[in-house]
Amino acid sequence: MRILYVVPNPPSLVRVRPFNLIRALAARGHAITVACPWRGAAEWEDVVRLREAGFQVLTAPLTAARIARNCVHAAVHGLPLQAAYGEVPALHRQLEAHLARPPGYHVVHVEHLRGARYGLHIQGFLARHGQRTEVPLIWDSVDCISHLFAQAAQQSQSRKGRWMARIELPRTRRYERYLLRRFHHVLVTSPVDREAFRALSGAPGGHALADRITVLPNGVDLAYFHCVDRGRDAATVLFTGKMSYHANVTAALYLIQEIMPRVWQALPQAQVLIVGKDPPDRLQALARAHPQVEVVGTVPDMRPYLHRATVAAAPVVYGAGIQNKVLEALACGLPVVTSETAARALKATWGKELLVASHAAVFAEKLVQVLRSRELQDQLRRAGRAYVERHHSWQAIAHTLEGVYERARSHPPAPPEGPPPVQDPFRMDLTPPTA
Repeated sequence: MRILYVVPNPPSLVRVRPFNLIRALAARGHAITVACPWRGAAEWEDVVRLREAGFQVLTAPLTAARIARNCVHAAVHGLPLQAAYGEVPALHRQLEAHLARPPGYHVVHVEHLRGARYGLHIQGFLARHGQRTEVPLIWDSVDCISHLFAQAAQQSQSRKGRWMARIELPRTRRYERYLLRRFHHVLVTSPVDREAFRALSGAPGGHALADRITVLPNGVDLAYFHCVDRGRDAATVLFTGKMSYHANVTAALYLIQEIMPRVWQALPQAQVLIVGKDPPDRLQALARAHPQVEVVGTVPDMRPYLHRATVAAAPVVYGAGIQNKVLEALACGLPVVTSETAARALKATWGKELLVASHAAVFAEKLVQVLRSRELQDQLRRAGRAYVERHHSWQAIAHTLEGVYERARSHPPAPPEGPPPVQDPFRMDLTPPTA
């Protein structure tokens, strides 16, 4: 198939879902054209690497002036900031010129709320050229963002995070509900997100919408994240993740302030490593007050930490989708203790392939059990690795995605609900910025 794959950022080792899916699809013989904006030197290098790997890439720079203009537009027109943030008129024009030339595409795949408006623009272009029902448009929402904001508005440890979530929540609910009607098929990473979308749409379990939402889980690179036989630290608890993300900050603070004091009562020697980009000052100050807590920050390679630690802690207080931190730890043979919030997104057997806790006292108890028992560590290491091999290889996930594409092609999609989207009701002014 010829696939147009639209993403809000260039696929890379950091943007693991699109990066691994386009590689796996290309390996299965499909022709992939990637369309994305880029911002900064690092993302431009990602574009260069994609082209060097043989992918055709349509791209345009996302400037600070354009971001500011987009945010003003979002505020005026009631759009979620995430939906408007990455809009680049030059990329829209490239897409139109590209779509006007033969041979065209068999399917258009659009990722995330941040990329959805590109999909709407493509849909409008196809409608104007008589192809509205010929090319299925797949929206990979990844997560239900309104579900995430509803949790963050109540539970985020960041005052700014709670404030932003409360402002964005009604806009995001309204816009995600609109997108569910506009795209032919929707992908999510977990059953939890699928149910959140069903509730958002007001559709009961048997409604036709259920047939248009497919759970496509995240995978893990099983060759890159591999097990090692060398010894691990005696009592090191590891937390990983992008530490500028409010849900990760909340989880890390919960680990240090609520869970670890209980662990230290039983194992005073236990150490905590917090590894991930851009840790906030609040977290670093807390680490300075606890000599057994180390905040590492950005690292070029997470694997040495996953291979060194005794146990991974993922006390996710709130979130959406599948936690990559859990999959990567399991793939590296690192025992995992996590919260019910994160575990519900997986098919893993609780108590066998990972340990699950509902509150701080139980979480601490399970961490102590793992830290004290080499036998339990070995059992969890083997079972966890076997689980991700069965359920989270990118090759198997790409095969599932291929099936979604094929079904969409073999059953021409009905027009989305409502009038033809020649003009998006949440229209963006596509004139270039003056600054």
